Amino acid sequence: MIYLDYNASTPLDPQVRDAMLPWLGEHYGNPSSAHAAGRPLRRAVDDARRQLAAMLGAEPDEIVFTSGGTEANNHVIKGVAHALRDRGKHIIISAVEHPAVSNPCHYLEQLGYEITVVPVDAHGLVDPQTIAGEVRGTTILISVMHANNEVGTIQNIAEIAAIAREGEVLMHTDAAQSCGKIPTDVSELGVDFLSVAGHKLYAPPGIGALYIRRGIQIEPLHHGAGHEGGRRAGTEPVANIVALGTAADLAIDRLDEADRLRSLRDNLFDLLRAALGDDVVLLGHPEHRLPNTLAVGFRDCYGADVLARCPELCASTGAACHAGAQSHSDVLTAMNVPPDVSCGMVRLSVGSPTTDSEIEAAAQMLIAAVTQLHEGTRVKR
Repeated sequence: MIYLDYNASTPLDPQVRDAMLPWLGEHYGNPSSAHAAGRPLRRAVDDARRQLAAMLGAEPDEIVFTSGGTEANNHVIKGVAHALRDRGKHIIISAVEHPAVSNPCHYLEQLGYEITVVPVDAHGLVDPQTIAGEVRGTTILISVMHANNEVGTIQNIAEIAAIAREGEVLMHTDAAQSCGKIPTDVSELGVDFLSVAGHKLYAPPGIGALYIRRGIQIEPLHHGAGHEGGRRAGTEPVANIVALGTAADLAIDRLDEADRLRSLRDNLFDLLRAALGDDVVLLGHPEHRLPNTLAVGFRDCYGADVLARCPELCASTGAACHAGAQSHSDVLTAMNVPPDVSCGMVRLSVGSPTTDSEIEAAAQMLIAAVTQLHEGTRVKR
C-alpha cells in the first residue's frame, strides 16, 4: 500500500500514541474533580492547552478543545450568529469552503441570515478586494479557509483579516489543512477565530480545537456544565487532548520538513508530466499552495477509474463522474475547471512518512492507468 491521502487523514504518530497511553488506563479521574484522581488529568489538559497555544502563537486561555474541526467551525458560525444577531445577520464566505463551513451557513439562511459567497479565480484564490466590496453595516462574520483541502491553494488571510478589522467584522479561518504544514500564527494571520482538526496533524480523530481571541464572547455550541471556561460543555477527553497537545509540539518541528514535502510533491508532478504531457493538468495555485498537496486533472479520464486501476494507491478524487450520474467537485466548479479535466481530478497528498521510492512507484501506477484508459474510449469533451 502506498498512502498519498494525508489531507484526508494522517496516521497516529508513535510519539502521540505513547503520550496517550497513560491517560487510557493508569489515570481515570475527571479533570474537573479537585481530588487526587482528578488533579493529574487537569494538569495534563492544561499542559496540552499550552502546547497548542504555542503552535498557534496564542495564549492558553484562548484555546477551546472540541471534537474536531467540524465542531469548531460550527461553534464559530452559529455562536457568532446568535451572539450578534441584534447587530446584523450577514456572513461572508468563499466559494471553496469545506462543507463544515458552508453547510452551517446554509442552515443559518433558513433562519433568516444572509450569506454572501465570494468567487475565486482559476487557481482557487479569493480576491480580498472582492470581500471588501461585500462588507456592509450588518456583516458580522467573514470565514475564509486558510488552505483548501482539495487543491491546496493558500489564501491571503492576513489581508482579508485586515479588511474585516477595518469594517469591525469578526474573522474566522478554517486551518484544518494548514496546521503543521505551514505557519499558523494567529497574530500574523490577524484572525479572531481559527479551527484545528487533530487527525490532520498526526493526532487521532475525535479531537480538535478552536482559537477564540481573548475578550470575544460567543454563544456555546454545547450547553451544559462550565467546562472549557464555560465555552464548551462536556467532560474533556483527556487522552485525546494530550494527543493533540503532543501533535502540536511535533508540528512545530515538522514545519522544517516543508521543503522535503514540496520536493516529493513536485517530483511526482514532474514524473507525470514527463510521461503524459498536456494530458495531466495542475490544479490549484502553482506557487501559493500547501507544500504537500498535488491536485491534478487527468484529461479525458474519470478520476475514479484512474484510481480503480491503482489498487495499491490510496488517494482521493475531487468528483464522482460516472456514466448516468456526474457530480463535479464544488471547488473545481468554482474555479471554472472544464469538465474534461475536473472529471479526472485526483488529489495526491504526501506526509512525513512518504519516501522517494513511493513517489516513483505511485507515478508509474498512475501513468500506466491513464495510458490504459486513453488507449480505450476517451471521455468526450
